[in-house]
Amino acid sequence: MAGWLFVITLVLALAAVYRPFGDYMYRVVSGPRDNVVERGVYRLVGVDRNAEQTWGVYARSVLAFSAVSILFLFAFVRLQDKLWLSLGVDPVNSHVAWNTAVSFVTNTNWQAYSGESTMGHLVQMAGLAVQNFVSAAVGIAVAVAFVRGFAARRSGTLGNFWVDLTRITLRVLLPICVVATLIFMIAGMVQNLSGGTDVTTLTGATQHITGGPVASQEAIKELGTNGGGFYNANSAHPFENPTAWTNWLQIFLIFLIPFSLPRVFGRMVGQNRQGYAIVAVMAVLAIASVALTVAFEVHGAGTVPQAVGAAMEGKETRFGIPNSAAFAAATTLTSTGAVNSFHDSYTALGGMMPMVNMMLGEVAPGGVGSGLYGLLVLAVITVFVAGLMVGRTPEYLGKKIGAREMKLASSYFLITPALVLIGTAAAFATGHNSTALNVGPHGLSEVLYAFTSASNNNGSAFAGITVNTPWWDTALGLAMLLGRFLPLVLVLALAGSLARQKATPESEGTLPTHQPLFVGLVVGVTVVLVALTFLPALALGPLAEGLS
Repeated sequence: MAGWLFVITLVLALAAVYRPFGDYMYRVVSGPRDNVVERGVYRLVGVDRNAEQTWGVYARSVLAFSAVSILFLFAFVRLQDKLWLSLGVDPVNSHVAWNTAVSFVTNTNWQAYSGESTMGHLVQMAGLAVQNFVSAAVGIAVAVAFVRGFAARRSGTLGNFWVDLTRITLRVLLPICVVATLIFMIAGMVQNLSGGTDVTTLTGATQHITGGPVASQEAIKELGTNGGGFYNANSAHPFENPTAWTNWLQIFLIFLIPFSLPRVFGRMVGQNRQGYAIVAVMAVLAIASVALTVAFEVHGAGTVPQAVGAAMEGKETRFGIPNSAAFAAATTLTSTGAVNSFHDSYTALGGMMPMVNMMLGEVAPGGVGSGLYGLLVLAVITVFVAGLMVGRTPEYLGKKIGAREMKLASSYFLITPALVLIGTAAAFATGHNSTALNVGPHGLSEVLYAFTSASNNNGSAFAGITVNTPWWDTALGLAMLLGRFLPLVLVLALAGSLARQKATPESEGTLPTHQPLFVGLVVGVTVVLVALTFLPALALGPLAEGLS
């Protein structure tokens, strides 16, 4: 009953904020006026806020900003021992620095290290937390630019990246995080600049408890669907997640922006019902995933779980099975990747669900921005497929879906599966799967999960596998880099193609894209695409383990 109440109250809260918060974000990205701080930022970086950008210029701006961010963060962590608040930690070696820089800039936040013993406070605050803000803002900006492609009429421009980045950071992410940080501090999260405290344990041993700016990083970690964590135990650590109600609030923050962005989409294209259709697709997939994950863990298939009556291995007793499984589903349905339980200890089918969530393309509701534009690409594919099946005109929101648009959309969804499957095959072909603690189907699941998480910019870890080696850090870094920016460029190219078109009036042959039929079609296309692509790999891993 407690588990059901946890999920139901979460759904009601998200439904309550969908319209007001979505409308607020719409005003942020569409309003004509800038405040004093924003105008100061534009002057500082030399940006003409009235200059509209084509898709190519917008994409180059994103890539240039991200490249500079990677170089800065790489240098930051390599030189941290010479900086203030370093706490005496050593510089991070080159392959971990590469992996970390790419990870945080791509909104993946995969961590091949223990945060409390590897990173100083200044790096955590001015390096990692800052990238949590701006990488999230980049995702939202690209989603907004993509929607402008649908809304534009023969303009060919998608707005201004620097304006979008600044407004989203200062007006959306920062204010909410300030409030969330204060709430988390009241709940008992740590927020200080202490180097730590030595305490005597119940057994008489001495343990060093690290302090730091935890609450502030926790807020943007969840709101920006970033993931990662100040501590190695992540959101299972009591300093990061003290109580059951902070666990609920963290999931709420994870879902807040992705589930509200369809409202922005509906407002921008002038049809709120289109936004309702997109959020309905997200909700159907999300509810199904949470229900299945909780069900697999509650039933606890396996000798030991059945013997003790529950699958509690690797889970916090403070949260129990339903809250832990719901958190696992939430962070993998989005690109968050934070964890409050040990996914490697889940039952075979329960552990499969986080993998499937990421393989869906994280569109239910997905990461901030990336979930919306990923689902809109799926909607484009659905319109085209439906047109072939029933002879209707392939158009979406008044834009013709032709050969160019389908090539871009299809390429978008081929990139991630290719990275996942090629990376997994390379790990086994070169013998680097030997760093997994298990063999057989579970060992395959550990390797498959790592590349699925990196390529989809999720960042969660199945664990049970050692990835802090030059090969793994390099390979996963490349998967994160390509998995973020290749789809992003394709999305902007598709937006540019749509923006150049004139509006096509609706006709009898136009497929209605706001009705339950279309919602069902998009859900079906999403699931079928995943099933056809990843089913063989899943059959060799979690399915084989679960059926045995």
